[in-house]
Amino acid sequence: MRGDELAPTEPAVVDPAVVPVTTAASARAHVRTVVDARWGEGGDAEREQDVIDLLLVVSELVSNAIRHGGGLAGFEAAPARDGVRLAVHDHSDLVPAVAYGSGALPVGHHGSGYGWPLIIRLSRDLAIERRPGGGKTIRVLVPLPFTTEGRRARPSPPRSSPR
Repeated sequence: MRGDELAPTEPAVVDPAVVPVTTAASARAHVRTVVDARWGEGGDAEREQDVIDLLLVVSELVSNAIRHGGGLAGFEAAPARDGVRLAVHDHSDLVPAVAYGSGALPVGHHGSGYGWPLIIRLSRDLAIERRPGGGKTIRVLVPLPFTTEGRRARPSPPRSSPR
């Protein structure tokens, strides 16, 4: 191999033991590291919007585990072909009633109840599994359209009408 040839590289693997995840903020930082390690840092405004959507899902899942699930028992984030797979482990056996809902926004709520609709709208492949020692794991895939397989049609910017 000549020096000017590029060797194929494997996606970077981020060891969760290096980044202890105990809060929504540390989970978001960990996921940002996973995204940057797999797809590189930076990007355009559309890519940043996709990453912000991902970080919103992370915040909601981790906050729910802390607030309603008896505490965060573990957190995983792994790059996939078309986005990032998340797994959030908590200590509660209770499955949220709205987890398999339509994603409709709550009616009559004042400042709460928006987390699960947001998770449902921004992720797919939602699965909730009971953990052998008690508690549950919530798994989702958050698609990232800037990845080759995660592309989806984006709305075209508004055009000015001819006069």
